[in-house]
Amino acid sequence: MIGIIGIAIIFVTVFGGYVLAGGKMGIILKSLPFEMIMIGGAAAGAFVLSNDGGSIKHTLKDVGKVFKGPHWKPDDYRDLLCLLFELIRLSKQNPMAVEAHIESPETSTIFGKYPKISKNHETVELICDTMRSASMNYDDPHQVEEILEKQLEANHHHAMHSTHALQMIADGLPALGIVAAVLGVIKTMGSIDQPPEILGKMIGGALVGTFLGVFLAYGLVGPFAVKLTAVIEEDRHFYKLIREVLVANLHNHSANLCIEVGRQNTPHHIRPSYTVLEDALRAVKSDAA
Repeated sequence: MIGIIGIAIIFVTVFGGYVLAGGKMGIILKSLPFEMIMIGGAAAGAFVLSNDGGSIKHTLKDVGKVFKGPHWKPDDYRDLLCLLFELIRLSKQNPMAVEAHIESPETSTIFGKYPKISKNHETVELICDTMRSASMNYDDPHQVEEILEKQLEANHHHAMHSTHALQMIADGLPALGIVAAVLGVIKTMGSIDQPPEILGKMIGGALVGTFLGVFLAYGLVGPFAVKLTAVIEEDRHFYKLIREVLVANLHNHSANLCIEVGRQNTPHHIRPSYTVLEDALRAVKSDAA
């Protein structure tokens, strides 16, 4: 919702100010379709040229995050801590029993309690791969930490591709606007014998290209890239929480302490309170009894 409000503010203030200053929308509206074809088409072509099919789909899908916000909500962090608590506690009580859950999470009764998490392939893979590595009896737990950190970095790098693609378009739009404006000037020069009032309109139409390129770059596409970066960074805390808890487990801390380490390392605005988490863990223990 706030994204739509931001877009509305941009359009109202820019075009409203133009009209209030005495500008005529007719020139812009007449030139807009043709300038948009040149600038938007060139930007879309450059985007397709510089990305593969998977990256294009990924970027188009991620644009929706600008309006939806982070995928993981505060309640999901509570559920994640409960899920990790169950897995860690079981691994300490019966290492053989937990293998069934990490080898086949799709049929796991533990993962099944948290449908939103279990449907996220990246999260499930991160948890299961790390716990599987920990069960291989590495001499140095830092080896597992290093594997986990590399996986997190790889996932983050992949997630950030959309923001890089959008920023590339934003960086190129002003130049593409100049290209469209130059083509408009060339068209105007071909009609140099026309009266001044006609030439004025043609030059004004050509300048719409420059305006449109800059407006799209700094008013829409650039802010989209910035917002998407913020959303991805926000969701990254979810995976950092997994790292904190599982690394604590590698050092043979108790299940309760591992969960508390993860909770305290979560940003305050998405961190479940101690009381809320304690009630949730108490319910988990009650179900398991």
